[in-house]
Amino acid sequence: MRIIAFLLLVLGVWLPFAVPIALLVRDANQVTIFTMSLMLVAFLLLIRVWGRRVHGERHTFQTYGLVFGRWNGLELLLGLAIGLVSLLLLFWVQSSLGWVAWQKLSPPPRIVLEGGIMALGVGFAEELVFRGWIYDELRRDYSPKTVLWGNVLTFACLHFIKSPAEIVRTFPQFPGLVLLGLALVWAKRSTAVPHLTADPRCPQGRLGLSIGLHAGLVWGYYIVNVGNLIRYADRIPQLLTGIDRNPLAGIIGLLFLCGLARLMAWRSQRGGFLVDR
Repeated sequence: MRIIAFLLLVLGVWLPFAVPIALLVRDANQVTIFTMSLMLVAFLLLIRVWGRRVHGERHTFQTYGLVFGRWNGLELLLGLAIGLVSLLLLFWVQSSLGWVAWQKLSPPPRIVLEGGIMALGVGFAEELVFRGWIYDELRRDYSPKTVLWGNVLTFACLHFIKSPAEIVRTFPQFPGLVLLGLALVWAKRSTAVPHLTADPRCPQGRLGLSIGLHAGLVWGYYIVNVGNLIRYADRIPQLLTGIDRNPLAGIIGLLFLCGLARLMAWRSQRGGFLVDR
């Protein structure tokens, strides 16, 4: 109920600004950019008030795992590297199988730069919401296992809001979202107390690794897709390569996500990526 109440609060602040933009701006892409940016601003402003008034938290963002420090910075870079390399490795495997053909190997620097900025924005916003706020609200009332699956299924379902026909057609995307959600939760938990590199300011874990991992995957897809680096073979069904050319929505992509989630689960049990016990 707290999650629903806060969402209604955000909508109440956001809608008076979003509706005029939707009515006055003709370009659909600009409408999306402006309205989503305003929603993020409303969320960031209201979440601090929510943390103080509802939970008595003086440092709400630290509670969520958003802190400035050496470990969070290193984990952000590590996550970026893992996500980017994982996606490029996925395309390399598909190329080795003859499912895709590389058209060029060096994307324009502009594509790389704007993709990196966009990916970091997406990773920051979504991880702060899902692995930050929603994760924190769930862990106050439920067991760790329930928090894990509640967070993952919320993430997957909210990213899969479509018409019934589209849900059926693109269904392989849903298990991919579930596996990605698992990887991102376990990434956060790999930095939580009692692990060696845990930060007492955020005992539930830092967000740097999950932000980096999320952003790295988005960045890699943006570079390959927008940069037109590959061409898919017509004879290969999309069920293998990915529905609607989404590399994580095909069988080979699901196998890669399984491996990524397993890696994060293993490291969350051991206690961190940058040091061992």
